[in-house]
Amino acid sequence: MAAIFPARIFSLAAAAALLIAVSCPGCDAALSTKYYDKTCPGLQPVVRSAIAQVVAADPRTGASVLRLFFHDCFVNGCDGSVLLDDAPGLTAEKAAGPNLGSLRGFEAVDAVKARVEAACKATVSCADILALASRDAVSLLGGPTWTVKLGRKDARTASQAAANANLPGPGASLASQLASFAAKGLSARDMTALAGAHTVGRARCQTFRGRVNGGDANVNATFATQLQQGCPAANGVGDSSLAPLDAETPDVFDNGYFLGLAQQRGLLHSDQELFSGGSQDALVRKYGGNAGMFANDFARAMVKMGSLEPAAGTPVEVRINCRKPN
Repeated sequence: MAAIFPARIFSLAAAAALLIAVSCPGCDAALSTKYYDKTCPGLQPVVRSAIAQVVAADPRTGASVLRLFFHDCFVNGCDGSVLLDDAPGLTAEKAAGPNLGSLRGFEAVDAVKARVEAACKATVSCADILALASRDAVSLLGGPTWTVKLGRKDARTASQAAANANLPGPGASLASQLASFAAKGLSARDMTALAGAHTVGRARCQTFRGRVNGGDANVNATFATQLQQGCPAANGVGDSSLAPLDAETPDVFDNGYFLGLAQQRGLLHSDQELFSGGSQDALVRKYGGNAGMFANDFARAMVKMGSLEPAAGTPVEVRINCRKPN
C-alpha cells in the first residue's frame, strides 16, 4: 500500500468549506443560478437546514440521497421520476432491478420538500430539491460543495424499463460501465470520479456475495474472509446484511474508496473493475493520492450529470407531493 499511495488523505473535509468552481461549457444551458431568486429566495438555506437535520440523525441517509440523484438522472434525465410511487397507469422505477429493496432516502426527500413547500408553496420542483439535497449531503459528510443551477421540472411519468436498461448493476464490467456513462455524454474520467460516491454508504450482501465467496480472483483474501462472516455463500442467508462500500470511513466523503480499490478491497465487482488492470487504474491511483483532484473532478462530474434533461415532449410539472403527479 505504502508503495502506491501516501497515507489516507482527509483534505476533503477542509474542501467542504470551499465552493469548488466548476467549468462546464454547455452544461445546464436551460438552468440558472437565479431561477428562484424572486419566487423562493430562501430556498437553499431551507434545503441545507432540512438535509442537515436528516444527516445528523443518520449519516447513511446522506449517501442514500446522493444515490437517488444518480438513479434519477440516469433514467430519462434529472426529472424526479425516481421519487414516484406506483399508481394507476404508472409503474414506478423503485421496483426496477437496480432499485428494488436497496434504494432509500425517500422519506428524507419528503421531509425537505415539506419544509420547502412551507416556505414557497407549489414553486420548487422535486428534481431541483434532489439536486440541492445531494450537493448538501456530500458537503455535510465532509466532501466538496459546488454551485447548483436550477429550473428542472418534474416528470408526470416514470419508466421501470428505462431504469433496468440504463442503471449499471453491481456486477457490471468496466466496459459496460464506460458505455453506460458515454451514452449519457459522460467521459471515462467523469465515470471514475462519480464512482467515488461509493466512499460513503453501504450495500446489501446479495450485491457482493459472489465476489467475496470465490466469484472474483481480484479480491483481498482477508477482506473477503471478514465479509463472509455476515454474507456466506448460501443464497438467502444474510441477504440484507450490510457492509460499507468504504470499509475505513463509510460516513466520511473522502478519497478512501480509491485507496481501498488499490488494495483489492472494492466491495462490489463493479467497483473493483475500476482497478483491475484496465484503463482507469492510473486515475484511481491519482485520486487515491490526491484528494483535492478527486474533489474537483467529482464536483465537475456532478454538474454535468445534473444537466441531463428529459426527452423533448416529456410531460412535466412542479409536483406538490414528490411521490405522485399533481
